[in-house]
Amino acid sequence: MNTDLDLQNDLKTIALQEDCLRPKNFDANSAWALGSRLKAMAESRGLAVAIEVRLARETVFFFAMPGTSPANADWARRKRNTVELLGQSSYRVGRHHARSGATLATKMGLPLRDYAEHGGSFPIVVPGVGMVGAVTVSGLPEREDHGLVVEALAEVCGVALEGIRLT
Repeated sequence: MNTDLDLQNDLKTIALQEDCLRPKNFDANSAWALGSRLKAMAESRGLAVAIEVRLARETVFFFAMPGTSPANADWARRKRNTVELLGQSSYRVGRHHARSGATLATKMGLPLRDYAEHGGSFPIVVPGVGMVGAVTVSGLPEREDHGLVVEALAEVCGVALEGIRLT
């Protein structure tokens, strides 16, 4: 069961992740490399996930691992829509709403058919530029989806996972 302290700790850690997982630059080649890295990580661990990397609201990389279904791609779309609208990770939005008792539907009138506040999508922010894209994974429990994305971004950004990993 989630306590308010658990939610506070998660929100603090996710905000730290969003602050430090910012690549110096990000283009179509970077998007492809990030998607390919996530695919390799998933394959090496025997995970079945859908992976999407977007740049300037265009899909640059998409791969659905064997064992996924069209529902995983749809979940990825919904989580990514949340990130592109709010500029925060979908897990951060979900944890914030779990703490406040709100939802995207009640707080903003957003249709749950098109927006999801479940973990797995993360904004790609370039310092001095702003949010340029989003990376999304769907197929695992939401905390694990989020963690896989964070791990790949940490590698890309040269940031150690210690101190920024959710416990």
